[in-house]
Amino acid sequence: MARSGWCTDRGRHREANEDACLVIPEQNIYMVADGVGGHNGGEFASHAAVNLAAAYFRKNPIDPAQDAEWLKDHFLTCLRQVNWAIRDLAEKSSKVAGMATTMVLLYIADGNAYVVNIGDSRAYLLRDGVLRQLTEDHTYVNQLVREGTLTSSEAASHPNRNVITRALGGENEVAPDFYQFQVFEKDLLLLCTDGLYNEIPDGALSGIATGREDMQELADSLVKSANECGGKDNITVVCVQIEKGEEEVKA
Repeated sequence: MARSGWCTDRGRHREANEDACLVIPEQNIYMVADGVGGHNGGEFASHAAVNLAAAYFRKNPIDPAQDAEWLKDHFLTCLRQVNWAIRDLAEKSSKVAGMATTMVLLYIADGNAYVVNIGDSRAYLLRDGVLRQLTEDHTYVNQLVREGTLTSSEAASHPNRNVITRALGGENEVAPDFYQFQVFEKDLLLLCTDGLYNEIPDGALSGIATGREDMQELADSLVKSANECGGKDNITVVCVQIEKGEEEVKA
């Protein structure tokens, strides 16, 4: 079992909130999305993404008895269908033409966590006071860092640091990343948009989250801290803590 909390805020400088999140505790599914696009496109894209994904899982329930390969195919099929739907909606309305969105999705079952992501919204794991980024940012600058042509410190101030290279709605086909790992009692999983981690360094994130038991208070506190640090972008976070009762099954 897991307890969760979430919070989303437009920040201090944006007129609208183009982030979205959705928590389906009875299915152990958690989602965060960060939309991009002119006019209302980004807001529409992120909300459409989480709602379309939720509809997919209602129609096609996850079978926790299946193995990791089945689950991977299930999640990737979901995001492919969401991608096609967003592109179709964008083609039908000039008001949201070119819209796209990131997404990071978490599912927990039988002592394992499964994360699927596309774009630069992140998943973190806090275990025994150590915070670890689980996902890889699909951004132009991160690609340069991986190629060795840019350092991490240079990437932090690069003028194109917000350019994402993968997104739902961005291309005809999508290439999400898929992760599977064991979870244990007291593990804390954070899903968030860049409005959180661009304002709060990992060390400070760890300090705020360590020892917290109330996930809603933690989510509220993280968003408040991001706003206090500048709040230059929309901020969204979903916090999930593993409770007793989760079986520790080898991945």
